[in-house]
Amino acid sequence: MKAVTAKAQLEMHQWLLGALGLGFALLLLATGSASAAQATDEPLLRLLNERLDLMEQVAAYKWQHDLPIEDKAREDQVVASSVDKALRVGMEPESAVAFFRAQIDAAKEVQAYWFARWRTATGPAQAPDLITVIRPRLLVLGEQIIDAAALGEQIGSRAEFDAALKVAGLTEPTRAALFDAVVRLKFFPHRLRQILTTGNLRVGTTGDYAPFSHATGETSVFTGIDIDLANDLGRALGVDVQFVRTSWPALMDDLASGAYDIAMSGVSRTLSRQRVAFLSSPYYAGGKTPVARCDRADEFGSLEEIDRQGVRLIVNPGGTNEAFVRQHIKRAAVLVHPDNRTIFQQIIDGKADLMITDRIEVALQVARATELCATMANTLNYQEKAFLLPQDPVWSEYVATWLSLRLADGTVAAVFRRHGAEPGLMASASAPADSGSASDTRQNLANP
Repeated sequence: MKAVTAKAQLEMHQWLLGALGLGFALLLLATGSASAAQATDEPLLRLLNERLDLMEQVAAYKWQHDLPIEDKAREDQVVASSVDKALRVGMEPESAVAFFRAQIDAAKEVQAYWFARWRTATGPAQAPDLITVIRPRLLVLGEQIIDAAALGEQIGSRAEFDAALKVAGLTEPTRAALFDAVVRLKFFPHRLRQILTTGNLRVGTTGDYAPFSHATGETSVFTGIDIDLANDLGRALGVDVQFVRTSWPALMDDLASGAYDIAMSGVSRTLSRQRVAFLSSPYYAGGKTPVARCDRADEFGSLEEIDRQGVRLIVNPGGTNEAFVRQHIKRAAVLVHPDNRTIFQQIIDGKADLMITDRIEVALQVARATELCATMANTLNYQEKAFLLPQDPVWSEYVATWLSLRLADGTVAAVFRRHGAEPGLMASASAPADSGSASDTRQNLANP
């Protein structure tokens, strides 16, 4: 079982890019951040030419700083890491390696061409800074090249290819190798084939939502209901499971960028998510309910009692908790706390009055902390938990079949109970007519 954060992946590859100093290496960061990516309708060959054209500036910087053009060990590191980046857009690893190798070889050859010229003539008087000037432009080009390649553009003839690549310094063998690498790019027909071929299932999870997904601090060790189910899915597929840390604000962007194959983290089914992704059938149903200190729980028995001036309602950002609060709370003060793992301590310490979150999470926190009580017995809405997937029908159908079988054979129920939670698919949920006392509610949550 492996785990890595999307942020850590990006930082690691940025370091490799700087160490290698090759303009092409920035290509490997394509899709590293959905917010950084810039969509383009530029033809692939025009983008390749523009990137190679910048190699004169890269060479000038290396010339002035007495840096070598080639570093084989670091090139090998970058090519190895590029396979993961290529998988984000479904590129087959073998063709991806050939594509990246050809790009690196072309970049080095253009740089060598300029080095040879400067040895027999005057070298460059100055060069843009590689880190602050050249690299950002190469990064954008790299992202656009990956996107353009994924669109499956028809390259055309070799003559058209040569006409598009106008950069000086490329020999015939290098042009031929680059052309072959481009036209031989292959992409998986669907995500299931990719997972089975690579032997790796990438599971996005937040690590901040017990009992579904929990990790202490920045640790890469995840535990929880969805973590156990993810490992079961991996065993069903016969592949390794790699946990990729995501967050509620970044959940949908990470899915769109291809950072993971499926999100398993107590994800709520919503129509807004269904517009841009697929959601599995539900494996749990519940709803939002408030939690507060027991000595004040009777003050918050309804939304009307909660939504008053002077009440401090705390919420974690980016998910359905915040969406519910923004929709229903107009007068109470809303305090946004970035870490869902420590948010309940804020209530215990008196820094906030209450939180509205999923009933199953309230039940867990009430069991853990004697200071906390649910403020009402029922829920404020109806909500289902599901797994989040890209809009890939073949992969989605496999997950649907697996989940249906695991619900039927009792696996899902057993996993819930192993983590101290009762499984359940409720028919409906509504606001309570009588919230009951704090002690009554604590007892009700223990037996949902």
